[in-house]
Amino acid sequence: MSILATNSYILYREINYREHQQQFCSSGSCLALLKYCPFGFDCRKGEGRTTAKRNLRVDAFWQDLSRPTFVELEPITDCDHLDQILLQAQELSKSIIIDWMAAWCRKCIYLKPKLEKLAAEYDTKIKFYYVDVNSVPQALVKRGNVSKMPTIQLWKDGEMKAEVIGGHKAWLVIDEVREMIQKFV
Repeated sequence: MSILATNSYILYREINYREHQQQFCSSGSCLALLKYCPFGFDCRKGEGRTTAKRNLRVDAFWQDLSRPTFVELEPITDCDHLDQILLQAQELSKSIIIDWMAAWCRKCIYLKPKLEKLAAEYDTKIKFYYVDVNSVPQALVKRGNVSKMPTIQLWKDGEMKAEVIGGHKAWLVIDEVREMIQKFV
């Protein structure tokens, strides 16, 4: 029987159910009995008492530790910082993702850890940033042309190429962001 465990370190657990053979010897002749014990227990009778052992095998598949599981999004603080980031990305001919969010926005808060996991998937291809619209100058928010939150934008060659406005379920937003990345990268 195979079970998919919820623990990230143990992905596969297999319990072996076995039939065990008990042998009883009396007066020089042996009688072989086939006995099945449920749930992988080894049921044996010995000297007036019954003992039970559990036969359990656990196979673990460890994560690839050479790749991160999440990458923390870097904050953008003002227009000059955004200009530096765009210039650097343009020199390296890379795209960037900017998550426009607010600290009070519940959907933004739920989406951020999922974007950090997505950033780990595209660690070498795309750099992920976030802007907290309440803690930056409004000139930066106007430059991003953001009216709803969360808004995830893909910037390439110094200009915004695509955006996803995430007012719905986080996993749907992440799927849309993946599609956007695959289209432009």
